[in-house]
Amino acid sequence: MLVDDHEVVRTGLKTFLNSQPGFEVIAEASSGSEAVKKGLETRPDIIVMDIAMADGDGLEATRSLKAAWPETIILALTVHEDKYYFMEMLAAGAAGYLTKQSAADELVQAIQTVAQGHIYLQPALARWLLEDYQRLSDLAGKNPLTSPAVGPVPVGLNVLSERERQVLELLARGMSNKEIGLHLELSPKTIARHR
Repeated sequence: MLVDDHEVVRTGLKTFLNSQPGFEVIAEASSGSEAVKKGLETRPDIIVMDIAMADGDGLEATRSLKAAWPETIILALTVHEDKYYFMEMLAAGAAGYLTKQSAADELVQAIQTVAQGHIYLQPALARWLLEDYQRLSDLAGKNPLTSPAVGPVPVGLNVLSERERQVLELLARGMSNKEIGLHLELSPKTIARHR
């Protein structure tokens, strides 16, 4: 399902995604409130969600959908390259975050990644999660996931495996999948799954 308040964006995304093998857009919504209604009615495999919309935003829609239907997979696709929205969408339960400035093949990769049950974070934005993780590590003086002195762990960090955290750190340093694969002695396809 596609959620965006701009019809031309939805039409373009629908045309593109429907041309991809294994993809079919079964519903569209132009607002957060409509996204909740149609999402619960149609139960799509994945919801590609814009954030800032006129009638109910994507952040609130994500919270509502995850509360009513925890299994739903939501990928944020937005113009907002903003740490606040990034962290809030992850906290609301989004499985990934991508900006609209991304290449079309990255959108396909992001959808495939979240469809397989993994988290997808655009490399340029993943640095925010890594910075918070490192800040918590510094505060705790050790692993923040096991330190009671730090308080609650931000949503997103506690669901990453050790390998995903390694990949995240290298992505935040600007390395490509191929470079990360060489560094960790893994194939680029394996790295893409960990993104």
